[in-house]
Amino acid sequence: MKVKLGISACLLGEKVRYNGGHTLDRFLRDQLGQYVDYFPVCPEVEIGLGTPRETLRLVGDPDAPRLLTAKTGIDHTDKMVTWAQGTLDRLAEAGICGYVFKSKSPSSGMARIKIYDGNGGVRRGGVGIFARAFMERFPQLPVEDEGRLQDVGLRENFIVRVFTYQRWQESVKGEPSPGALVNFHTRNKYLFMAHHAGLMRQMGKLTAQARSIPTEQLISGYEAMMTDCLKHRATAKKNADVLYHMMGYFKKSLEAWEKQELTETIENYRKEFVPLMVPMTLINHYVRKYDAVYLKDQYYLAPHPIELKLRNHA
Repeated sequence: MKVKLGISACLLGEKVRYNGGHTLDRFLRDQLGQYVDYFPVCPEVEIGLGTPRETLRLVGDPDAPRLLTAKTGIDHTDKMVTWAQGTLDRLAEAGICGYVFKSKSPSSGMARIKIYDGNGGVRRGGVGIFARAFMERFPQLPVEDEGRLQDVGLRENFIVRVFTYQRWQESVKGEPSPGALVNFHTRNKYLFMAHHAGLMRQMGKLTAQARSIPTEQLISGYEAMMTDCLKHRATAKKNADVLYHMMGYFKKSLEAWEKQELTETIENYRKEFVPLMVPMTLINHYVRKYDAVYLKDQYYLAPHPIELKLRNHA
């Protein structure tokens, strides 16, 4: 099944911007879009504003700003809030696994949006009205904006989180049970280790108590820890640690020269001389060669489609 993602409509090339244009992101539309069913949203158009239109801005209290037109001062806050609740219900029913927001937008920006104090002063630190409502409603869902996704590390982290959350919805949340949770954790162990080994161990301890904890409490507790774990970026050092753990499965099988080659390849990756795909290719080769059943089931080896080329950068 394709991943379901909410997205600001302008990022897919829809001409819904205040100036009648769009801000097409070709990676999101053409590359990631091959594996995703998008649910495009433009809050400003969907509350009835035209295209083109007068620009909007946030005014007042940073914790509860109002959404006003920049020149005429017309307040659209209540209309936006009411519309957002219905849209969030629709997105929840669709089963989305994350959202890509439009940066700098007073309705859809997720961070550092300009807030005007009404006396000519401006500060950054606001959150768009719709983006705030979304993140409060779905605190566990991965979110990013297209500006931050230009960073290849942030892009990979977001996509890992999205695909992992899809697997979580399909294998655990759909039919929650201790057995489903144990299987999910087992198959994602090394993926979680690459992001935060300490939280991975905590998740393992919780999983070990799966049959002694009420299912609802078990699932919600695990999901919160998983969300926290995957927010931490997988670094070269952490990935190298995982690769060495995996190498341990072959220590009795590899020839001396194979061990040396794999060790040198992992070290070259750890020092950021080569991309992760290089040692990962060798690991995958040995997984197949020696039929390492446990490793075959690890999502760490293929957390997202290889065509996205997310592990090809040093």
